[in-house]
Amino acid sequence: MYEQISRNKRRSFLLILFFFLLIFGLVWVFGQLTELGEYAVIPAVLIAGVMTFISYYSSDKIALAVSRARPVEKKEYPHLFNVVEGLAVAAGIPQPRCYVIDDSAPNAFASGRNPKNSVIAVTTGLLDKLNRAELEGVVAHEMSHIKNYDILVQTLAVVMVGVIALLSDWIMRVFFWGGRGRRRSGGSRNRSGDAGAIFLVIGLALAILSPLIAQLLRLAVSRKREFLADASSVMLTRYPPGLISALRKLSADTEPLEVANKATAHMYIINPLKEHKGAMNKLFSTHPPIEDRIAALESL
Repeated sequence: MYEQISRNKRRSFLLILFFFLLIFGLVWVFGQLTELGEYAVIPAVLIAGVMTFISYYSSDKIALAVSRARPVEKKEYPHLFNVVEGLAVAAGIPQPRCYVIDDSAPNAFASGRNPKNSVIAVTTGLLDKLNRAELEGVVAHEMSHIKNYDILVQTLAVVMVGVIALLSDWIMRVFFWGGRGRRRSGGSRNRSGDAGAIFLVIGLALAILSPLIAQLLRLAVSRKREFLADASSVMLTRYPPGLISALRKLSADTEPLEVANKATAHMYIINPLKEHKGAMNKLFSTHPPIEDRIAALESL
């Protein structure tokens, strides 16, 4: 269990590191084509940061509004509150606010920029169809997202995707209008025709492919955080069969979640949208395949 948690944290870190290397490569290319050099990243970061600042600080309100979730009192769903209270104590974080989505499809999500400003929302279908152990597994999974600051990690990934998209777009514009090449104090840089041509081809390929690579990295980060939340859930409940059984029930349920969409699908414990099998689907999915998650849990 500890080994799997550490492994998923390392892989998340390496993916974020690769993000930074990709940004560094784009900045270098942009610097060779213009006189801005390494300063090109500053406006890109500022623009992408402003674009995500509001959504980050309002992530819980936006998610709850889009999902039509309503706050509930303990007297309405006492068993839900008991589970949330107990797991919050086990996780060592403040108790998240509880919300319910009136939908018979079983699913759940957590949101909030930090443990002090967090919410857990579950559907009425989840409360009706899961037993106590399964509900604890699902709530512990969402509690782990809060404890592991996954909203912060995903926001960081989104910001870096935005930076990469902006830099790629600027590089394409420079190619279109013709770059002047950055000058050093000692005079203009001398390049051979062949070397310049190779550089232009590499720069153009990087500008075209970087947005796609960035999106794949963001999705990979999302999938690693799901594995991490699964393992962290077991850390809280000490009972892998609970989450395993819950995942099997949720994946076998064919009822669609009406309030879900592509913008919010990544938040839920399982993808609420209809999935298709295949290698390409795995690559472009925000969630790992259920069978892979179950296999990882069974190995604990």
